[in-house]
Amino acid sequence: MTLVKFNSDNKKNNSLSNFNNAFDSIFNDTFFSDRLMTRVPAANISETADRYHVELAAPGLKKEDFKLKLERDVLTIAAEQANQNDEVERSYAKREFSYSSFVRAFTLPESANAEGIEAKYIDGVLCIDIPKREEAKMVTRQIEIK
Repeated sequence: MTLVKFNSDNKKNNSLSNFNNAFDSIFNDTFFSDRLMTRVPAANISETADRYHVELAAPGLKKEDFKLKLERDVLTIAAEQANQNDEVERSYAKREFSYSSFVRAFTLPESANAEGIEAKYIDGVLCIDIPKREEAKMVTRQIEIK
């Protein structure tokens, strides 16, 4: 293996540096980064003795924007929202439609009771409660020491 020393005075390295700066200025620009990155809501998944809880941060949506589907043991959460202003006056020079959608899928464990899944949308958070089957609920008992 050969160690190559980086010299910032070298013209070849300067052109490489200039290329990197140009690349960064194009793709780190907020205009491009907003459109190139997929926006998938963050999820919190927790468990209690008798339930699993999934919370999806999706502010700005309505409960009608969501579609939840259970197929076999995969819970799929999809949302689609199109924002359009139906303004009569069209004097704008530039207008960008706002459209967002996402799909997230979660594989349920065998201990989940798919029949009892409930969902609600409160303050920008989609909350999904998944009950556990009776045989899968944690049983705790006090053990006596002799």
